[in-house]
Amino acid sequence: MLIANERATRSAYPSELHSVMSIAKAQESRDWISSWNSLNPGSTPLYELDGLARSLGIGKLYLKDESVRSDLGSFKALGAPIALARLILRLWPDHNLHPKLLFNGGYRSLLKDFTVISATDGNHGKGLAAAAQSMGCRCVIVLHANVSEEREQAIAKFDARIMRVQGNYDASVEEAARLAKANDWHVVSDTSYDGYEEVPRDVMQGYGTVAAEIVEASGGDPAVPFTHIFLQGGVGGLAAGILSYFWECYGERRPTVVIVEPVQADCLLQSALRGVASKTTGSVDSVMAGLACGEASPLAWRFLVSGADYFMTITDDDAVAAMRLLAIGNELDLPVVSGESGAAGLAGLVELQSDAALAARVGLGRDARVLLISTEGATAPAAYQALVGQSEAQVLARQRSSVRLGQST
Repeated sequence: MLIANERATRSAYPSELHSVMSIAKAQESRDWISSWNSLNPGSTPLYELDGLARSLGIGKLYLKDESVRSDLGSFKALGAPIALARLILRLWPDHNLHPKLLFNGGYRSLLKDFTVISATDGNHGKGLAAAAQSMGCRCVIVLHANVSEEREQAIAKFDARIMRVQGNYDASVEEAARLAKANDWHVVSDTSYDGYEEVPRDVMQGYGTVAAEIVEASGGDPAVPFTHIFLQGGVGGLAAGILSYFWECYGERRPTVVIVEPVQADCLLQSALRGVASKTTGSVDSVMAGLACGEASPLAWRFLVSGADYFMTITDDDAVAAMRLLAIGNELDLPVVSGESGAAGLAGLVELQSDAALAARVGLGRDARVLLISTEGATAPAAYQALVGQSEAQVLARQRSSVRLGQST
């Protein structure tokens, strides 16, 4: 399903949004987190997928690969850690804490009794647990019934205390808020709710690093390098963090933004239909675990309501097919490891290009220059192998072989 957002605007980046998230704050966050030794040095790759572009009938296709951001395997390594750092700085304003020293455990004695908590589908909780371990504070993670044992173990290895609840992601969000209030813990969530916006804002601001690297890789050309950006849905945090950066950078010339989410977790599409942050109409459970969210973040929606042009849904089968398409590669494109949620943007593009009328409606012609963000790699390796039919190691081996043979990147 595809709908056009009737509230989308073509204007300069609004001042009321700039006061919440800005390029300047994104760059500050990027500078701080660059000192964290859990991140790999340098920018993540921006691949040109000329073979896929040709087969899809568009001019250019670019893929930002966040699977190699860190050993955490996803873009979430940028959100929760920055939010945790900013929370600590707010709570201890008189201690003159240095952010870069904070990231590498310089204030462990101060933070040893400080506890943070969050609900997660996997990647956000892993990012928070890793950051808490590095900074020296305690971490509690609440998982809902559909989070796999494999994802739980990946979080627990960072010394996080794991708690389980029945129900879906939204039930785990409610339980995390309840536990925080009962125990005087601090919630570090990537979704906002009434009276809780500072931390989700900081999470979204952390994602600006991805956009900054993309703009830099484009050579700083004042011309807009992309006509379209396909962004994963979820609660809306990633989409808001990325589109706000491009909106401020390019103003009324910003790329067309298409939001992609699972058909059974369509809270952003429902929000677009109603004009307010809303809940999904579906069951929420999806193989795209990072996008299996039942309720839009009201804070993120403030950016999407006028900054996103289209909203669409895809099936789990669509996502798996896109994972396989990236894993296979072709004579022009490197094989890429992209997880269930990571491949959602490509799945949306493929779906639109399968219908000439829909493609024309969105402007996806021969001159289109499309940006995708592969937000995660094989963050659940066993699940990845079962879905793709080959392991992460096998795909990466073929990728390295392609590089040696001089295949274009």
